[in-house]
Amino acid sequence: MSVTTPKKKTAPGDVTVRRATADDRQTVERLWLLFRHDLSEFGGQLPSPDGTFRSERLDAAFTDSGDWAPYLFTVGEHPVGFAFVRALTGPKRVLNSFFVVRGLRRTGIGLHAVREVIARHPGPWEIAFQDENAAAARFWRRVADEIAPDAWTEERRPVVGRPDLPPDVWISV
Repeated sequence: MSVTTPKKKTAPGDVTVRRATADDRQTVERLWLLFRHDLSEFGGQLPSPDGTFRSERLDAAFTDSGDWAPYLFTVGEHPVGFAFVRALTGPKRVLNSFFVVRGLRRTGIGLHAVREVIARHPGPWEIAFQDENAAAARFWRRVADEIAPDAWTEERRPVVGRPDLPPDVWISV
């Protein structure tokens, strides 16, 4: 198997953000493994015996079309990330999961993608992250500053059912 790379430096405008379909599920599942692997550093989660991670949120994103929306990010033919939005019918949308492959982080792709996703679901939003994930903390505070300057809040909330974990940080915009 050969690995292909884009021929030129990737810019934020090169990314396509689109609603993921059932045909995209296998691709998103592969990206999900990378996402959960990245997060395992902060929660100590280990893969299941078959090498996968828990996937309840992934399953919900593709099966609960009334309250969830999965998105796939691509650059040309290359899948480069995803986002899952939940609580579409609630008073506040929740950016449940968000991932960009390491090779494109700090290029502006993530900020561009999250703006696109949020624009598709107007209204109040909440985004959670872990303080110990310093890169995510910087990113999400920057996103809040970019999309809602001086109009966002931050609070710490316990992780439901996980008293062994530190509280999540929640940004509301």
